[in-house]
Amino acid sequence: MGIRLLLVDSHKIMRDGLRSLIETRSDMKVLGEAENGIRAVELARELHPDVVIMDIGMPEMDGIEATKIITNENPKIKVVALSLYSNKQYVIGMLRAGASGYVLKDNAFRDLDAAIRSVLRNKLYLSGKISHIDITEYQNNLSSEEQGRQLLTDRESKVLRLLAAGHTIKEIALRLHKSPKTIDACRHQIMTKMNFDNLAELVKYAIREGLISLDD
Repeated sequence: MGIRLLLVDSHKIMRDGLRSLIETRSDMKVLGEAENGIRAVELARELHPDVVIMDIGMPEMDGIEATKIITNENPKIKVVALSLYSNKQYVIGMLRAGASGYVLKDNAFRDLDAAIRSVLRNKLYLSGKISHIDITEYQNNLSSEEQGRQLLTDRESKVLRLLAAGHTIKEIALRLHKSPKTIDACRHQIMTKMNFDNLAELVKYAIREGLISLDD
């Protein structure tokens, strides 16, 4: 059957474009498509693809969390991140979650074929525009601040990203299907763990660390 792929992206037009590209390769086959992380996890369990092409910013469950679940459950599955963001935070986050490659969406049609073949040879692949990023702290020792961030749970990391992006407690609660009280308690726990005094400082930290782009 050749290389079996699962496409995960919140935008159908992007999935259609990727499918068209992949279908020009005689040794590649798209087994399925998912529009969010939850569906990606379900299809990975069902279809057992060789490679998952994984969007990062998606509703319901983001690509970082989905990648962590998929690679923990089946280490044989390779994940190539597909993102608009070249921020170090996203790159390191996906690599830590278990991804083996990171491709920028504006380079997807040029880099994706090489990325897929590289990760299947157990090689790390980074798009040219982000290949300069120093990933030694991912591979070796983490800074004290990075170590502190590792104390955050998946839910806390997601809430932090949404808070930094400007969402209210109520909006985050609706998006994550939790009560506002639960999300507010999560926010308080994040601030305690990361030694923040207020939400403004938390947001400044998220911007500084590349959790969001200033242009978002």
